[in-house]
Amino acid sequence: MAEETIETDDAPPAAADYSQATATDDLVFTAGQVALTPEGKSLADEPVDVQTEQVLENLAAVLSAAGADLGSALKTTVYLADIDDYGTVNDVYGDHFDGNPPARSAVEVGNLPLGMAVEIEAVATRA
Repeated sequence: MAEETIETDDAPPAAADYSQATATDDLVFTAGQVALTPEGKSLADEPVDVQTEQVLENLAAVLSAAGADLGSALKTTVYLADIDDYGTVNDVYGDHFDGNPPARSAVEVGNLPLGMAVEIEAVATRA
């Protein structure tokens, strides 16, 4: 099974020693995406719904670069700086995953990178 590193300019570049995603023949594993624009502008001061929208756009771009999409996601993990944001994040999330949404875990964490409110990672199949 060949492993491939996925990179795209349509999502923010990796900010440390990790890849935007890695893939095997059939599966794509993304790094957690936060609310940075593809140019690297931080949206940390924006409300959680705006952050979530950017996160999902980034996630979609990384998956697309790997030959997958949000519809082929099998599992996502949502990391929240404040679990009270769950409902708002879920509303935005639901707009991107219709039909048969992937399995999902959502957890509150102590801190997220760059002062963000939400981070999402995914495992998907290649389309």
